[in-house]
Amino acid sequence: MNRLCGTAVGAAGVLLLASLAACDSTAASSSHSSLTVPGLYYLRPHGDRTGPKDKTPFHVVAEDGDGPGTRTLTVNVAPDGRDVVRLRKYGPCEGDSTHLTCEVDGDYSNWADSARAQPYAVEGAKPGATAVVRYMYVTKGGRTLTARTRFVVGEPVVEAVAPEYGKELLRPGSVLASPLVVRNTGEVPVKGLGIAMTTEGLEFTRRYGNCRYPELRKGRLAVCELPEVTIDPGETVVVRPAVRLRVPTTRMYPSYGRDVWALDMGPGQYNSYTKGGGPGDGPVLEAEPTHSKDTFTPGGGSTQLVVDTHADYQVSGVELRGAPGTRRTFRVEVRNNGPADAGTKADLVFEPPFELMVVKQPVEEYDDGVYEPYCDNNGFTYTCEVPGLRPGETHTFEFTAELGAPGEGTLSLQEKDPAGPWDMGRRDPDPSNDRATVRVVP
Repeated sequence: MNRLCGTAVGAAGVLLLASLAACDSTAASSSHSSLTVPGLYYLRPHGDRTGPKDKTPFHVVAEDGDGPGTRTLTVNVAPDGRDVVRLRKYGPCEGDSTHLTCEVDGDYSNWADSARAQPYAVEGAKPGATAVVRYMYVTKGGRTLTARTRFVVGEPVVEAVAPEYGKELLRPGSVLASPLVVRNTGEVPVKGLGIAMTTEGLEFTRRYGNCRYPELRKGRLAVCELPEVTIDPGETVVVRPAVRLRVPTTRMYPSYGRDVWALDMGPGQYNSYTKGGGPGDGPVLEAEPTHSKDTFTPGGGSTQLVVDTHADYQVSGVELRGAPGTRRTFRVEVRNNGPADAGTKADLVFEPPFELMVVKQPVEEYDDGVYEPYCDNNGFTYTCEVPGLRPGETHTFEFTAELGAPGEGTLSLQEKDPAGPWDMGRRDPDPSNDRATVRVVP
């Protein structure tokens, strides 16, 4: 005896999926067949080349095992929607722009297979117009699975202000209040707002009731859903209360970011956020209309901060004893005396004594068991990037050299090129210990 098994796949903030699955309970090895399409999908208006950042392409998946044999996928635009949506044919499909039947296999995806019936908005279809498209998948065994998608002409396009602080110095340990301002530049309303807030080096001082905080991210990620929010085309809202962030005391360049999206579209094809995490115990985030002349970033954007602190780096000198031709292995140490971590802001530059010949330098593994020189070498000078050092941490560079006549070389710490207009380097208060000597003595 056969039975039909149906499953619905979906989650808030992700494309709504509808699927119908069939399984044969009498089979010795139970086969599983399914057809999955989005329950709702926004179509870009005819001729419109703009749209949401990182929008997930329309996706049809049909599964009927790996066995040989032809299956068919039939796609039909409902009669009352044919002035809104039509189909574009690709690959082995037969029919017209309202009804197509395609030959497919048991592991079908319109992202990978040539047979496609691609919906598009008809010229003249107004934003907000809708049409239903029905999908019918006939398995190798003759079982029929059906699903449907409601297409909407026009897209909600969500943007947010990414505040810029430039070289404004923030007091270590202070609290930064950052309001989230969002607008819709699309053709149809945003119905439900999704927000992801991430921090690097900062801490949330308040956890909001309609956000979840995945434990794996250790308090550095908040994923929030505001299903009741509607943002009409051209409208701007501010999300309150403002996000409050604790400024670190031992990091010079923290940052935070925000991603925003329409809940029924999801966060995008390449964005995903760690699951789990309970809600915060603070107030819920709410949105209210506002006006803003600030610059908006599609999808959200990030903000770089500068903390009013510094990183005092120090390089150690080296003395090498031996007659010409002697080989010596030596270590150059770079230490961060603190009080903060400045990131990768310095290079160690090693200019050997004139007759000293380096025969071995630091290496790094770039593939399994495969190494390459860590430092750049122009034939004489070695330039080695100093990795980010926490306060009190030391990094060691090991060289092996063949000694020559007595002489001196130099070790110096040089600032790297700024990573952006906010980058102020290490702000090292004691440059005198940024230079040392490599001395060869008999």
